[in-house]
Amino acid sequence: MNTMDLFEKAQMKSDLPVIKIGDKVKISTKIVEGTRERTQVFEGVVIARHRGNNRESITVRKQSYAVGVERVFPLHAPVVEKVEILSHAKVRKAKLYYLRAKKGKAARLKEVRS
Repeated sequence: MNTMDLFEKAQMKSDLPVIKIGDKVKISTKIVEGTRERTQVFEGVVIARHRGNNRESITVRKQSYAVGVERVFPLHAPVVEKVEILSHAKVRKAKLYYLRAKKGKAARLKEVRS
């Protein structure tokens, strides 16, 4: 291992759950507004994962008032406080970008019962 790999390993969070494509997640992030700090929750479906190590990020999509909202979260950043997995879905693709074109019931994924 070179020096850069060792530095990246030291920056990684160890308490993250195993997140897969199609999982419904609830992500709590720290928001700083002036001098105050609060926690904001974003709940949606993971449609993509990017990179690895401490640069890993996920794209989460949700419907908000009939408008699709996507947000990219860097998993090992200090602004991400907590990641909860609510449910798993059966998917056959690595990226679920086709959900962008779907609306309503067509945008649902098949749940995996555990």
